[in-house]
Amino acid sequence: MTGLLAYSGITAKIQAMESKLIQEDRLREMASLDSVPQALEYLKRQPAYEGIFDDMEQQPHRGEIEQRLLLSKYRDFAKLYRFSQASQRHFLDLYFLHYEIAVLKRCLRCVLDHRPVDLDLSMFQSFFEKHSGLDLIRLSSAADMQEFVAGLEGSVFYRLLTQLAAGGKATLFDYELNMDLLYFRTMWKAAGSLSRKEERILTRCLGTRLDMLNIQWIYRSKKYYPLPPADIYSLLIPVQHRLKKEELQKLASASGLSEFFAALKSTAYSSLSQAELEDGRNLEDLCTEALDRIYRITSRRQPYSIASLNSYLYFKEEEIQKIITVIEGIRYGLGADTICSYVIKNERRARRHD
Repeated sequence: MTGLLAYSGITAKIQAMESKLIQEDRLREMASLDSVPQALEYLKRQPAYEGIFDDMEQQPHRGEIEQRLLLSKYRDFAKLYRFSQASQRHFLDLYFLHYEIAVLKRCLRCVLDHRPVDLDLSMFQSFFEKHSGLDLIRLSSAADMQEFVAGLEGSVFYRLLTQLAAGGKATLFDYELNMDLLYFRTMWKAAGSLSRKEERILTRCLGTRLDMLNIQWIYRSKKYYPLPPADIYSLLIPVQHRLKKEELQKLASASGLSEFFAALKSTAYSSLSQAELEDGRNLEDLCTEALDRIYRITSRRQPYSIASLNSYLYFKEEEIQKIITVIEGIRYGLGADTICSYVIKNERRARRHD
C-alpha cells in the first residue's frame, strides 16, 4: 500500500510538526537576546520544545543544552514512528542507524581522550531500548577502547570496530569515517528495497548528499591539508550519484583550488563552482543550500511518500544545529547580526530557487 492511502495519516502528522519548526523571524528574535537563560526561556515557549528545558539549572553548559535538544529530536522521531505503518517503520529503523552513530562518536571521543562522557546518556536509554540494541550506559562507562568495543557485541558495529581496534593504530578520524561509510552504504543499499518511486526519492536526496560530502572533502583537502591525490581519493565515499568516478579522480588530482573549481565546472554541479568564483560565496554554504533545496522540493512534490519523513528529519536536525549556534553566539557575546549571518544566510536563497 503506497501513496495517498498509506501516507495520509503520517503526512498530516508531519505537516503539524513542521508548523512548529522555528522560522527565520524567531531565530532573529532569539539571537537578539542578552543571555543564555533568556534564550532558553524563549525556547520553552516554542511548542516543539515544550517541557524540554524544565528543571535545568540557570547557567547550563553547552553539553546540557545539547542533551535536551537531542531529546527533542528523539521525541519527534518517536512520534513519527508511532504514526508509521510497516514500510515507513522499515525506513525509520534504517534511519535510526544515523542516531546510533552520532552517540557512538560522542562516546568514542571521550574514550580516546580518557575522559568521562559529556552527555548523560541515561536520559536516552529508554528510547534507545525501543529502537536499538545498544547499551548506552555500558558504552558511556567504558574505561578504554577494549571495553567500548566489547560493549558493541551483537550490533552491526562490533565487527567493524573490532577490526579497526585490532590494528592498534586507528584514530578517531578512522573510526568516525568507517562508521559513516557503514551508514551510507546501508542506506544506499536499502533504497533498492523500496518502491520504485521512493527509491528515486531516497537516491536523489542521499545521492546528492554523498556527492556534496565528497566535493567538500576534496575542497578542504586542497585548501587545508597537503594530501596527495591518492590519499584524498581513498577517503571519499565510494558511491557515485551525479559525479562520475573519473570526475572525482580529476577533482582529487587538481593541483590547487583554481584547478579544482575548473574541474568542478565541468560536472553536474557546475553552479557551485560559478557561485564560489563569481559571487565569492563559501562552498560549504553553497552545498548546504543545494541540499536544503533538494529535500524541500522532493517533499513538496511527493508529500505522500517517504520524502515527507526524510525531509522532516533532515530539517529538524538542521534546526537543532542552528539553535546551538545561536545559543553559543549569545554565550560569547557575538551580537545578533553576526549570529544571524551564521544561521540564516542560506534560507532566503534556498526558497528563491525552489
